Amino acid sequence: MRILLPAALCLLAVLPIRAQTPTPPTRLGLCAACHGASGHASMPGVPHLAGQRLDYLRDALKQYRDGRRNIPVMRAAIGPVSDAELDALARWYSVQSPQPQGQP
Repeated sequence: MRILLPAALCLLAVLPIRAQTPTPPTRLGLCAACHGASGHASMPGVPHLAGQRLDYLRDALKQYRDGRRNIPVMRAAIGPVSDAELDALARWYSVQSPQPQGQP
């Protein structure tokens, strides 16, 4: 009984966190090709997105979409994404766990 109560309390503490985790966005596939589905890029020179600040990711994606950041591969990849799709991508990557320091 002493073990059951702490285990139940731990489970209850995790449930709200699980409920806040967004579902993978519909446009994740193209981003994941370079940045990884969980935001851990495996290609050299491609930045990791996992754990970046939501407002930073949202603004960066808008800048790519609108041409204020003129990186041809990103402009082509993001295409005509709606604000809702853009927000879903930013939210997804912002809640992913960052890669530990020292990992490639």
